[in-house]
Amino acid sequence: MKLSRESVQRVATLARLRLTADEEIELTRQLDYILAYMDKLKELDTSDVELFSHVAANPEVLREDRVSNQPDADALLANAPERDKTFFRVPKIIE
Repeated sequence: MKLSRESVQRVATLARLRLTADEEIELTRQLDYILAYMDKLKELDTSDVELFSHVAANPEVLREDRVSNQPDADALLANAPERDKTFFRVPKIIE
């Protein structure tokens, strides 16, 4: 697949990149090489390769979600300059 310089300019514009003329040429060359390699990978016969969705043999090794440290409002607000029950009291900034 041959990538055009206009395509690179369009992608750069969408990505809000400012590229010099030399950078456009170099990026066009590099992206064209990457796309050519992807075309080469498409030629591989993967019909005998078993599908998988996770690289680890046992993806379910996570612990269950449960609260192990209940929040203590008094400890959390111990250094607060002012408080209102279990909330920080702050100066009013919007009239």
